[in-house]
Amino acid sequence: MKLLSYFSLFLGLLSITLKAQNTPAPIKLVDILLTANHPDWNYKLNEEATVKISILRYGSPVDNVEIEYQYGPEQLNPEKKGILKLKNGVGEINIGTMNTPGFRQLKVQAKIDGYVYKNEIKAGYAPFEIQPTVSLPKDFDSFWKKAIDENNKIPMDAVVTHKPEFSTATVDVYLVRLQNYKLGNYFYGYLSKPKDNKPHPVLLNPPGAGVKKIVPVTAYAEKGFISLSIEIHGVNPEINESNFQEMRKNLSDYWAINLNNKDNYYYKSVYLGCVRAIDFLTSLPEFDKKNVVVTGGSQGGALTIVAAGIDKRVNYISSFYPALSDNSGYLYNRAGGWPSMFSDKYQNNSPEKIKTMEYYDVVNFAKKISVPGFYSAGYNDNTCSPTSTLAAFNSVTAPKEIVITPISAHWRFGETDDQSMKWLREKCGIQ
Repeated sequence: MKLLSYFSLFLGLLSITLKAQNTPAPIKLVDILLTANHPDWNYKLNEEATVKISILRYGSPVDNVEIEYQYGPEQLNPEKKGILKLKNGVGEINIGTMNTPGFRQLKVQAKIDGYVYKNEIKAGYAPFEIQPTVSLPKDFDSFWKKAIDENNKIPMDAVVTHKPEFSTATVDVYLVRLQNYKLGNYFYGYLSKPKDNKPHPVLLNPPGAGVKKIVPVTAYAEKGFISLSIEIHGVNPEINESNFQEMRKNLSDYWAINLNNKDNYYYKSVYLGCVRAIDFLTSLPEFDKKNVVVTGGSQGGALTIVAAGIDKRVNYISSFYPALSDNSGYLYNRAGGWPSMFSDKYQNNSPEKIKTMEYYDVVNFAKKISVPGFYSAGYNDNTCSPTSTLAAFNSVTAPKEIVITPISAHWRFGETDDQSMKWLREKCGIQ
């Protein structure tokens, strides 16, 4: 028995040693650098864009390398494919132009010593002139007013449980359960409050896409906000793993559930849940009674815009690359938003589904925003296409500012997060 214990200990130490010896490389052995001839990656209509390609190994050009390339409108079938041999590891490709606002995408790959390396770049053509394709229903406002009025009849039935194991020296953390949409239907969130018992702005942090167990977030409370980070599917973060995996399986394509019925579409309860979360936050005795903030990215960025569009208690928002924007773009031969529901991949373009989406498309909520907003997006985002996110941003008529980091894909730089937080704190008068 003792020998077995020593052997198990040996295997454990060996595993740790091997992992330490095989830490994944933080950089690529070979880099494909793509450099647009406009440093901001923006072009005028009918202006041609050229991209310089550099293949580097250890920071030096790779000789006699061939690349495969393709380019065309983003997210659609490429207009041209080809092979180009680079002289001294450097070459150039003209990716053409556009006569309507939008984005063109160049994809490049090279095979070196049996390994394939890839990169891509998107050029924006009059991106701040992109207009949405989705229609705004005449009864959009009355539809959502009725939905909120009906939801107000459902008791909040809030259950708030202190979680000292997640709390810090300066922040108290609580698990919150709120009733929403129907009796017996609940969603969960982690509330984080500064321990100073002073009045604070409240901040709603809706989640990105997927079915996940939420985790406590204390960063906003450390910056002076009372924050609530929520999930949208009714997943108690303390659920056992087998039940959680069953829920994930059943909700794998939740965005498509009841898409043919605007009154019962899956996102109806989600959008109303954001309003319910604000009901809860504004009921807290520590709420400063004036500042309500919403911020999130991707699906969270979408829900940020939705909340500001239908809940006039919201004062300021910060939305990063919002999903669910201009979903009908694919019906007009251009990129739409996540989850690409009307693209060839899903074949969802029935009249009923298209009509339902008009009531849920983020663009139509963006048109209703009346409060200042901070926005951010990257051009290399293949999840929430810049065509769709700019269609939403361009639909906002309220005071707004945007940070574009063109090289960003479906992520953002820490510097952008810092800008967002500084903006929100200044707006709310946090010193």
